[in-house]
Amino acid sequence: MSNIQQALKERILVLDGAMGTMLQAYKFTEEDFRGDRFKDYPTPLQGNNDLLSITQPEAIKTIHGKYFEAGADIVETNTFSGTTIAMADYQMEDLVYELNYQSAKIAKEVADEFTAKEPHKPRFVAGSIGPTNRTASMSPDVNDPGYRAVTFDELRIAYKQQVEALVDGGVDLLLVETVFDTLNAKAALFAIEEVKDERSIDIPVMLSGTITDASGRTLSGQTAEAFLISVSHIPLLSVGFNCALGANLLQPHLEAIASKTDFAISAHPNAGLPNAFGEYDESPEEMGEQIEEYLKKDLINIIGGCCGTSPEHIREIANIAAKYKPREAVALSTVKGSR
Repeated sequence: MSNIQQALKERILVLDGAMGTMLQAYKFTEEDFRGDRFKDYPTPLQGNNDLLSITQPEAIKTIHGKYFEAGADIVETNTFSGTTIAMADYQMEDLVYELNYQSAKIAKEVADEFTAKEPHKPRFVAGSIGPTNRTASMSPDVNDPGYRAVTFDELRIAYKQQVEALVDGGVDLLLVETVFDTLNAKAALFAIEEVKDERSIDIPVMLSGTITDASGRTLSGQTAEAFLISVSHIPLLSVGFNCALGANLLQPHLEAIASKTDFAISAHPNAGLPNAFGEYDESPEEMGEQIEEYLKKDLINIIGGCCGTSPEHIREIANIAAKYKPREAVALSTVKGSR
């Protein structure tokens, strides 16, 4: 049994909050993103947050440390866009291995520092694997429904490169997150299984979908339960949801899956819904009250924050989570049925 599986039995684990929200506070300029190494790069680089693991590593290290100090058990690597497909926007496909490796290394160094200080509370690093900016199950062209901007194999290859670098960098687990198209996620999961087989390793995998609107479906049309069923053949550490919704709106979707799987259940919602300026206003206390409802209903094993959340939000969530026992796994080996 891995350390994280043991920890899951003992307590509700706390995931970190938003990386992007924290980076915005630095107000990094184009020159900051470039650093000396990329000062003559031919394309604009501002907004490529993953690149900051190379050009502003101290900022990334500081952010991880703040989340651990706030009570997080798990931090995510700064690799949400760390595939060749996403990095094509910046003509940085060749940097994918280095970006992921360095991001994992930075996070692992900070995690090890905190674990050494508090051996009774080991800290973990989750390799963040975002959804890319392409979708495999829908056409981006309304006039050509059969067209696909990317193939399953292209996704599989891109995800495999990312996974290999994250594993080499020392992550403890992998987090396929913000899944809006389950076929993209399946390519990532397929790539992870390939790497596990080739290296004879058994690294835990978290999977987190995103319900995009009030219809209660992912962008590719699945309900929460259908999403769960479609990925339940993979040996996952946890399944859950993040992003798009605030904690209160996410609750019904967690309820829909919590009683139907023996996987751990995770959630990292946004700090409410964005306001007219695209900012998130929900205070740590407001968010904490909503998340406490998850815990009262025994829905959760792993809890954290997504867009708009800060170390203050995570501190509040960690304090609340410490009062509750983790959800007990449902006595199922698989979830049967289809949609």
